[in-house]
Amino acid sequence: MKLFDVYPLFDVNIVKGEGCRVWDDKGTEYLDLYGGHAVISIGHCHPHYIEKVGQQLGRLGFYSNSVINTLQAELAERLGKISGYDDYQLFLINSGAEANENALKLASFTNGRTRILSAEKAFHGRTSLAVEATANPNIIAPVNANGHVTYLPLNDLDAWRAELAKGDVCACIIECIQGVGGIRMIEKEFAQGLAEACREHGTVLIADEIQCGYGRSGRFFAHQWLDIRPDIITVAKGIANGFPMGAVLISPEFTPKYGQLGTTFGGNHLACAAALAVIDVMESENLVDNARTTGDYLIAKLKELQQREKHITEVRGRGLMIGIELDTPHKPIREALLHEQHVFTGCAGTSTLRLLPPLCFTQEMADEFITRLENVL
Repeated sequence: MKLFDVYPLFDVNIVKGEGCRVWDDKGTEYLDLYGGHAVISIGHCHPHYIEKVGQQLGRLGFYSNSVINTLQAELAERLGKISGYDDYQLFLINSGAEANENALKLASFTNGRTRILSAEKAFHGRTSLAVEATANPNIIAPVNANGHVTYLPLNDLDAWRAELAKGDVCACIIECIQGVGGIRMIEKEFAQGLAEACREHGTVLIADEIQCGYGRSGRFFAHQWLDIRPDIITVAKGIANGFPMGAVLISPEFTPKYGQLGTTFGGNHLACAAALAVIDVMESENLVDNARTTGDYLIAKLKELQQREKHITEVRGRGLMIGIELDTPHKPIREALLHEQHVFTGCAGTSTLRLLPPLCFTQEMADEFITRLENVL
């Protein structure tokens, strides 16, 4: 048997990681500004993380959700405190797509409606409703194209209000910083107007914080820069630093009913131990503050580079979620960064470099990256 070929792969076999650096099977060291697609929040192979996950694996790796799991309750309490949502309810699953799927389903259970509003260039996952809410026809299979979703321009408040006024919208789902869409920022006036309109029309507001959340923007959630309080918040990626996990944070106004939601693997003992270790490190090392200050520093350095480097046309982002817009396709630059300068970066569209380093990224590493990027440009 061979692998089903769904990913275009770089010819690099990564076998080791530490902090913000990884090594391949030939011993070459790379600076990681990709973080495994924003998944590595506290850094590769953090000693505390290894210790806590190892201890839990030695006690119990898994049992079903038919019994009490005190680690889930501990995670709910600590996540509520660190995020500022200690009055919300927590549902644990395995991935970001599942988080959005369950959020949309819960919204529909609550108000009985079927229509969803999503932004152009949005990405919300690859499962049934999540992929339909993703504005990319290339990944929506015919079986998923059920007409539930209306795509609207980001930050066009009049367009969203007009659709909400029809009274049949179940949920609005937004990324407060679009990731796959190219590090596109939601404007504060739009976010607040949308939240108000959702309340007026009985529509559930879902903040997809899967990539932009969990400290990456320099606040725990990116929507906290916008002074809104969504009804439902979805998270994954950085929540367990590489262990498969996702979560839905649900307003206290929602009443749970047995049988509506469920999961086999979600919130298992090992996943909870990993997520708790992540919170330990985020708190002890002030990683949310570091994401803000180091991100500000890196963005400022990139804008200085833009002044002397014609290929950079725009620098966008917040915290350690940064887009570098180029006047040329990103592919050859990204490949040169990897193979010549030994730097991992992400991308979006055809001309945007996407930076998603671990939240322990430093200013010294930012300077190192600027030098390597300038060498390529």
